[in-house]
Amino acid sequence: MTSWFDYLADSILDGGVITEEQAVAILATPDADLLALVAAGSRLRRRHFGIRGGASRVCLVASGRGPGNRDVERVNDIVTRLKDDHHDLEVCACLGILKDGQAESLEEAGVDAYNHNINTAESFHDTIVKSHTYADRTNTVAKAKTAGLSPCSGLIVGMGESDEQVVEALFALRELDSDSIPINFLVPFDGTPMEGQWNLTPAQCLRIVVTARFVCPGKEIRLPGGREIHLRSLQAQALHVANSIFLGDYLTAEGQAAEDDIALIRDNGFTIIGQEKGPNGTHTPTIRARGAGTEQGANA
Repeated sequence: MTSWFDYLADSILDGGVITEEQAVAILATPDADLLALVAAGSRLRRRHFGIRGGASRVCLVASGRGPGNRDVERVNDIVTRLKDDHHDLEVCACLGILKDGQAESLEEAGVDAYNHNINTAESFHDTIVKSHTYADRTNTVAKAKTAGLSPCSGLIVGMGESDEQVVEALFALRELDSDSIPINFLVPFDGTPMEGQWNLTPAQCLRIVVTARFVCPGKEIRLPGGREIHLRSLQAQALHVANSIFLGDYLTAEGQAAEDDIALIRDNGFTIIGQEKGPNGTHTPTIRARGAGTEQGANA
């Protein structure tokens, strides 16, 4: 039986767009319909991302509010040396809130993309952040885009936000025209303000990933921090909707072994880009795997 989200997928494939009300309804999909929902989201993914695509990428990440000009100069020097040695390598920088002129400097040095997550909805931002404003974050994404850098911006879920605020954040990312959208799942470490806030279930995490695909059908949806802990056995289903996973450890949390991630990819009929050809020489569906500092391009 054809479901309402199948009809919605048909509409989006024909050029339509999802409404906020429909996105909230996806987040409320009953567990019994979850596999059918994933199948509908997978149709959108396959339309926009064919068997081949993507590029290898290295990510340069720094902690702190934002870089000083000397920090940008140091990054630029690293990028120049990387590009000299690896001409086809893509470089993404993640340095924090940018000052005027810094995005242009990074672009001139050869940086291809800039990551700066909005983290959450504007209506929820001040509940969890006091050191800077929501506008500080969106302005940095805008500066990166204006300078010619590919904007990479996503969110963190599981901090106590409502379904409506998840949808608000996803629509904001669509408005920002973020080329890639990392969906981080909060790991509430002991001793942090979020300690004990286990607000997510694997099924809800999967619904969030599918909702992101419906809201931003042509963008790269990425699964970084917390996916192993929160998606658990549903990671395999998420591969059919997302474009990439992060391999290895994260900034503040350990990831599962890279060998387990590669087995997960292969067990579900995907291969990593660069390894697309099967034993008979035919191409198989592929997925992007992103490791500690590097990313291998792929799409299914």
